[in-house]
Amino acid sequence: MVEDFFKISANLKNISRQGWIDKLGIPNPESVADHTFSMAIIGMVISDLENLNSEKILKMILLHDLAESEIGDIVPEQMSLEDKHKLENSVFDKILKQLPSSLNLTYREIWKEYQENKSLESQIVHQIDKLEMALQAKIYQSQGYPKEKLDIFFESAKSNMTHPKLKELFTKIVNQQ
Repeated sequence: MVEDFFKISANLKNISRQGWIDKLGIPNPESVADHTFSMAIIGMVISDLENLNSEKILKMILLHDLAESEIGDIVPEQMSLEDKHKLENSVFDKILKQLPSSLNLTYREIWKEYQENKSLESQIVHQIDKLEMALQAKIYQSQGYPKEKLDIFFESAKSNMTHPKLKELFTKIVNQQ
């Protein structure tokens, strides 16, 4: 059963980030797994620099898009946030059933904490999600995609930044030439 969990997780490598396709027309954008890996690197460094709970932050990052391995990357225009959460919760529960009950409970708590977005760690992870999106947008800009089309991604990230270190990094990333 654990091996089935690994297969489901590995499928994130095959799920394209839909926003890049819809808004920029990128034929082969980063995968959800690419995004998660980049977030994990950012999360590791930020949590260590800020003396945060690195283990919890990394687990939250690794779990935050896991349901997308089965349902794809759903963008806001596709369905309401409430419907998206219901669908993700249902799929996430199904995926976790592949694991022993002790892990199932632990990961479910981390997932719930992420979704409620009330703890410091969950707020940091949500902001890292946006920071990573801005970093990827900057990478696409350096590959020749027009800044005018990328501005929506930069603005979305900027409007969600509250942590001083993440705001500082966002400004440095966006202003790089």
